[in-house]
Amino acid sequence: MPFSLKSPVPSIDPVGLEERASRFTKRSLKGESKISGLKLAVSMIDLTTLEGADTKGKVSHLCQKARMPMPERYDCPPCAAVCVYPNLVEHAVKELEGSGIPVASVATGFPSGQYPLDIRLDDVKAAVAAGAAEIDMVISRGAFLEGDLARVSDEISQVKEACENAHLKVIFETGELQTYDNVRLVSQLAIEAGADFIKTSTGKVSPAATIPVTLILLETVRDHFFSTGKKIGVKPAGGIKTAKQALQYLVMVKETLGEEWLSPELFRFGASSLLSDIELQLGKIADGNYQCADYFSLG
Repeated sequence: MPFSLKSPVPSIDPVGLEERASRFTKRSLKGESKISGLKLAVSMIDLTTLEGADTKGKVSHLCQKARMPMPERYDCPPCAAVCVYPNLVEHAVKELEGSGIPVASVATGFPSGQYPLDIRLDDVKAAVAAGAAEIDMVISRGAFLEGDLARVSDEISQVKEACENAHLKVIFETGELQTYDNVRLVSQLAIEAGADFIKTSTGKVSPAATIPVTLILLETVRDHFFSTGKKIGVKPAGGIKTAKQALQYLVMVKETLGEEWLSPELFRFGASSLLSDIELQLGKIADGNYQCADYFSLG
């Protein structure tokens, strides 16, 4: 019997999508609204390091940064999570003890996903056993592009089971999916297979997160909420580097999904450099001039 989704998947009009998306790039926030938006964006950042040269020392600095992104006088909230490879989860958990900040871990053969399923599931189980409260998995893009939707759905479901109580974020790597229709299709598939969050990218492929692609994820989540009442989170990741971009995304979230989604529980940024620019902007607003970037750095 051929695989089918529970809900119909509409086709995407690329021209209409890109026109809607472009409107969000023309918005501007000023004064207190800008300050509130920038601080909200900080609270939504999964502060991330996913490099082959990652060390315990680097992760320790990252965890300190997540706890207190800026000096106390700026009244800046902590970040949403710290995201690391599975082998560094245990160390990150110890560094964040008592902070309330969860540790997220990439898994399932990140970033390629090109490993046998049993190895990918063991990857997830090891990260959860080490203390990861959130798992960011990558789908098998090869299987998806071959049209084997049943395999992709089954693998997400098995990863969800392996997560136990950890939240599951499903990464699509939208830069490899070729069409907007594919992005819409995989978004619906992942939600029905058990995703708690749907996520654009690993940050290792270009293009990564874009406004149009993220808008597709938001609209899929909106339609799912209207039909089921269930809220799914969204995480754009990769390529979001400036405070201005972050504010554009927040405006898009509010106008597409409403204020309920303006929360770290339902919206995240996957970023490593975004925080630095937001710090500079908040510092400029508070002090009247730009600080040296090193002023806010722990490293």
